[in-house]
Amino acid sequence: MATKRVLIACGNGVATSTVVASKVKDYCADHGVDIQVTQCKMLELHSKANDYDLVVTSGKFKDPDVTTPCIMAIALLTGINEEATLQKIVEALKE
Repeated sequence: MATKRVLIACGNGVATSTVVASKVKDYCADHGVDIQVTQCKMLELHSKANDYDLVVTSGKFKDPDVTTPCIMAIALLTGINEEATLQKIVEALKE
């Protein structure tokens, strides 16, 4: 399977997206999914999202122009349903 491109977005593109990116990278590596991660601000999603295989956000995001699958991963910050969210991310990347 080719390397998948994942765009991880949070409010300012720094703090929470770094936590989410780290967990996503580790989980994907443990499950044999090769990914390349880029972080950005939520405001940048409209112009960047369609260049990626998957978008993972730390908050709600809806944009009719974005066709890339998007998974909200607030669970990776709260710890509630973290495993289920990570599984969902891996499944989306294997499609």
